[in-house]
Amino acid sequence: MTRVLIIEDNPDLAFGLRRTLEFEGYTVAVAEDGPTGLEAARSPDIELVLLDLMLPEMDGFKLLRELRRGGSRVPVLVLTARSEESDLIMCFDSGADDYVTKPFSTLELLARVRALLRRGPSDAGPSQRRTPYTAFGNVRVDEQARTVEKAGEPVQLTPKEFDLLGALLRRRGAIASRAELLAEVWEYANTQVMTRTVDIHVAELRRKLEDDPSSPRHLLTVRKAGYRLQT
Repeated sequence: MTRVLIIEDNPDLAFGLRRTLEFEGYTVAVAEDGPTGLEAARSPDIELVLLDLMLPEMDGFKLLRELRRGGSRVPVLVLTARSEESDLIMCFDSGADDYVTKPFSTLELLARVRALLRRGPSDAGPSQRRTPYTAFGNVRVDEQARTVEKAGEPVQLTPKEFDLLGALLRRRGAIASRAELLAEVWEYANTQVMTRTVDIHVAELRRKLEDDPSSPRHLLTVRKAGYRLQT
């Protein structure tokens, strides 16, 4: 059975989440503080983490950074009451795969859980490996090694940022709508869900890869259509 870890210090919310997930057939463990949650998340048996950001002793941002620094690629779904763009960017920069904003519906939560579990750890398989690298501007992308360099210096992308960049690269300049990217990168079954996930990730890719993020030359917005990558 799929093992899910909930890291949440609110006992009522943790109980409700646990009951919901167990009803769906998942095996669920709960941690109530940051250090305990980090230790539990490092277990190879855990296949998905639901993480609250506001935790005692170690907040969710630090927990995420420590988890990724240790090499873990377990999918992490953040549960947050914060909706400011800066907070969400920090969330993804720290290594989150997706987020839901409190209060959230049970249906939305379960949809996000299923999508992340279908995708599994963010790692390229043989079917995704095409050429040793792709270049645009002064950026070089190695899809096999999942590495990116800008002007010869390594650039650290989160797993979802890399997946999004790969999705745009594979289109060879064609437009990708937000709905298409949500379905392909995040595996959303319902792409009508209102979310800024794609926009936030594109903004982060621009910040990391464009010489002038405010006037991008490669990661382009196509008004009322989506995004495309100009090589």
